[in-house]
Amino acid sequence: MTPVSSLKMLGRLSVAVCLAVLLSAGPHIRARQNAGSSSNSQSHPPSQPPSSQSMGDMPGMAGMDHGQMSANQMANEQMMQGHHHMGPHMHMTAVRPASADDWTRADEVAATLKDSIEKYKDYHVALADGFEPFLPNLPQPMYHFTSARNGFLEAFTFDPARPTSLLYKKTATGYELIGAMYTMPRRATEAQLNERIPLGVAQWHLHTNLCMPARGQKFDQTRFGLNGSIVTQDACEAAGGKFYPAIFGWMVHVYPFESSREKIWEQ
Repeated sequence: MTPVSSLKMLGRLSVAVCLAVLLSAGPHIRARQNAGSSSNSQSHPPSQPPSSQSMGDMPGMAGMDHGQMSANQMANEQMMQGHHHMGPHMHMTAVRPASADDWTRADEVAATLKDSIEKYKDYHVALADGFEPFLPNLPQPMYHFTSARNGFLEAFTFDPARPTSLLYKKTATGYELIGAMYTMPRRATEAQLNERIPLGVAQWHLHTNLCMPARGQKFDQTRFGLNGSIVTQDACEAAGGKFYPAIFGWMVHVYPFESSREKIWEQ
């Protein structure tokens, strides 16, 4: 198998994960005001769980069983319904002062991104380039057009001109481009995240502490899922569920067409 065909195969395998990752962004629109207080209340990033629970590390879904896929799908639905509730199911990188160098690097990323996605203001061009809309017929505050190939490559290298997904608002005639999203595997450290997007400028976020019910068990959303009350492994096991310390991967938004630095990097 050639390197190109291998990349295509892995890209196809990771498309579900990439699309799932994109869902997380929707209710984050203009939620920056919640970030400061929530980040202070978050625990440290969860340690890497066994590989059998590697639901969100791109590339690929190797080793993911049917139970994990079910958890993935249910988590997607819940994030669309109530992802804006910051709490024990959300970890954000700690707020830190932004240096002059941070802003210089962030400005360069935003400028490069703006130039590179300008053509995607025509969403047909995005479709032609392999960006696929997720659940376009379901009402959402923001729609994610994902490139599985870009998501795969983002796990290894960073190119500001190559976002994992494009962010659109639906209009009467189609879609309006408002921004883009970068991703990194959940195993990435804050130092690695900071190398890509300065943490003094923008907060990356990660979904954490997911307890899913056992097969055949009623899905009680007050207890299970990303809106549920169960947030520890002990409590999850006591409830007969399966615990995931972290799912999907790290995500960060950029709105390069906004009028100010703060709005460009608002999460």
